[in-house]
Amino acid sequence: MSTEKGMEIRVKAGACLAILFLAGSAPAAETNQGSLAATALQRCAALREQTGATLGERSARILSTILNAHSEPKVDPSAPPWMGPLPAMPEHCEVIGVMRERTGADGQHYAVKYHLRLPVDWNGRFLFQGGGGTNGNLGAANGSLQPGMPTALEQGFAVVSTDTGHDNAVNNDPAKQATVAFGHDYSARVEYSEKALDSVASTAKRIIESFYGRPADHNYFAGCSNGGREGMVFAQRFPEQFDGIVAAAPAFAVPKAAIAEAWDTQTFAALASREGLMQKNGLPDMTRAFSDQDFGIVADAIAQACDADDGIIDGMVQDLARCTAARVRPALIAKVCPDAKNATCLSRDQVGALFRSLGGPHDSKNRPLYAEWPWDLGIGAKEWRVWKLGIPGSMDAINVMLGSPALSALFVTPPVDVAGTPAASFHYQLDFNFDRDAPKIFGKTAEFPRSGWELVGAQSTDLNRFRRRGGKMIVPHGGSDPIFSINDTIDWWRKVDAANHGEAARFVRVYAVPGMNHCAGGPATDQYDALTAVVDWVEKGTVPEQIPAKAGPTSPWPGRTRPLCPYPKYAHYRSGDLNQEDSFACEQPRS
Repeated sequence: MSTEKGMEIRVKAGACLAILFLAGSAPAAETNQGSLAATALQRCAALREQTGATLGERSARILSTILNAHSEPKVDPSAPPWMGPLPAMPEHCEVIGVMRERTGADGQHYAVKYHLRLPVDWNGRFLFQGGGGTNGNLGAANGSLQPGMPTALEQGFAVVSTDTGHDNAVNNDPAKQATVAFGHDYSARVEYSEKALDSVASTAKRIIESFYGRPADHNYFAGCSNGGREGMVFAQRFPEQFDGIVAAAPAFAVPKAAIAEAWDTQTFAALASREGLMQKNGLPDMTRAFSDQDFGIVADAIAQACDADDGIIDGMVQDLARCTAARVRPALIAKVCPDAKNATCLSRDQVGALFRSLGGPHDSKNRPLYAEWPWDLGIGAKEWRVWKLGIPGSMDAINVMLGSPALSALFVTPPVDVAGTPAASFHYQLDFNFDRDAPKIFGKTAEFPRSGWELVGAQSTDLNRFRRRGGKMIVPHGGSDPIFSINDTIDWWRKVDAANHGEAARFVRVYAVPGMNHCAGGPATDQYDALTAVVDWVEKGTVPEQIPAKAGPTSPWPGRTRPLCPYPKYAHYRSGDLNQEDSFACEQPRS
């Protein structure tokens, strides 16, 4: 909301109070309502007087406070259809703040900014909303987590988000990876990785206590992708900050996943070259390496191999662990064209490229550099292909647009100068050497004393402090996530379970969402409320043995419901309507 609108609200509130005072005979309910509005307005305005000392950070200051009126949902025509309309917002005090302003080693101005919304009708809870990608924007601070679910702000949470110390509009150097140029500044790397997260959480808690007159009863974190990584950072490095954490599709091994992105780009670019598919600039056109019809054939093969494993053929693979490359290979080979490629079959090169991609990156000695991916029916869906191949005539691969700049500027040490253009990002990945360049994510220099892996990676299995203080964590992850493999997340959970003598499920659980792509989308029941599940686990001791989930309007079966099950369990069909979750039960996998 603009400053002018905020001033208009303050003027109207003041005028309303004056009228009530002069009338003298206003009904008690109206008088109380006016008093409450004035109190909220005054408390919101008073936050601007907070100093660095009261904010818990010497350099911190509040830039603006506005009391926003209730707003109704509205459609954002630029948003993807599965996101739905922009959510409603209750009456709330909106706060913008800043801390640690400085001039970086690159001469640019850096600062940690945060965005806090304080609902007048507060439920006593605080939520830190995680970011995405490489951050660089304030975030909505509304607690919008999964499509189709109410926001945390609507439910009465106070919500904060942050840019984690850099601004995409300001810290943007076209000669050095554009918006990821901050990776060339070590202090900015530290802020992004961990420091800004801890500081913003602490400062937000102080503002909450000042506005409401008491601290939050419980503190929560929720995010997906980089937001999931941030949740892991809190649990591992700052475990005292939050009682409950939702760390969805966590980017907690993102430097290794970025190596996998380069592997994918080389794989599908080579396929496009063999097929003679080239862009006008002479680079391979990966977007056309598979048609949508080709991916339909791939899905048919996966379904033939694995769909029935969960007790019913329903277009979903619930038992992901059983759907291995060895089982899918014969079904895919059977789809190979006996002669020239045509629309009803796959080329042998296409099948080989898929197995190479989903097998994960390796060095020349065949040592794995990241995890494998499961064979799931969301492979080839629009939200899958946009990451790995892009959309023909519409959008380049996100692997190239985001993954390449992040790898070259933020994850390897020392950072590499790469122009912030699609062609330069493409060339960097095509030239990436998995023997020479992959180890650089562990590199250190005098200027960069901690490696990209140490800073941005967050795969520690030591959650003892988080567990001892009663912390609870839920980790949802799509079975067809194209950027962060659920196999890697499951492998991490197994190690945590071993470190906790087989009792990790007492405080942290992983939930596969079959068919779901990165955070949402795909042929999946991707509408679920993990935040309520973790709140009930923390506050009521209700263990989330399953989480209800529903398919959205863009899925093949709108309204279908399924239970999301904690690993290693999966949803197995019992009897009844195949579109109803009650027809399924969470069961242990067969031996």
